Amino acid sequence: MFVDVHAHLCDEKFNNVKEIVENAKREKVEKIISASYNFASCEKNLEIAENFENVFITVGIHPENVDEIEEDYLKKIKDMVKNKKVVAIGEIGLDYHWRDDNKDLQKRIFIEQIELANGLDLPIVVHCRDAIGDTLQILKEYTPKRESLMHCYGGSIESAKEFMKLGFSFSFGGVVTFKNAKNVQEVVKNIPIERIMLETDCPYMSPEPFRGKINEPKNIPIIAEKIAELKNIEKIKIEEITTKNSEKMFKI
Repeated sequence: MFVDVHAHLCDEKFNNVKEIVENAKREKVEKIISASYNFASCEKNLEIAENFENVFITVGIHPENVDEIEEDYLKKIKDMVKNKKVVAIGEIGLDYHWRDDNKDLQKRIFIEQIELANGLDLPIVVHCRDAIGDTLQILKEYTPKRESLMHCYGGSIESAKEFMKLGFSFSFGGVVTFKNAKNVQEVVKNIPIERIMLETDCPYMSPEPFRGKINEPKNIPIIAEKIAELKNIEKIKIEEITTKNSEKMFKI
């Protein structure tokens, strides 16, 4: 079976989550982790997880949403973690692509959530866009206690080696199938399969040949096939090892 370690079942583009989950099961995607990014998505994900035995969730504040937080936001996240379906704090991190005028705030919220995860003995799921240097610097100073995940990794192999020293693994999605994604493909080729997991980041980032269409967890096997090709490993091995990696990190 397959695991999608990073989906957004809470997204408004999905008006029938039951159908999405059933579509995934037909393609052997048996477990899905639905990632949150603000409190509204956390609440929606908690509701979804209660309705589907095979859906787990992350809770946390995405760097694009740091301006929305209230003073007691950490207590709210901590209360949500009492739900056994919560398997990580995420997605959290830094994103300087759309905004870089609030870097200090982004860094503070990132660090506070790392420390929260460490106190709760949970992994973190990191979002990093156009901010590799600062992300690495923070993680070196505030290293997660648990093995954690760089989601949708798009950095260099050199940076990947530094993240691995800190106990990080990497998830790859539809981007790995794009013809112009040579950098991501080189990273996949050069890091151990034991450090790789599969994600869709749905409803975004559909793999070829569905690029531009709404993405779903059912597309995970397409991503697995491309990774198998890049690493010259049988697809069944990608399926087995990435599933084992995912179950170990998130205890699912």
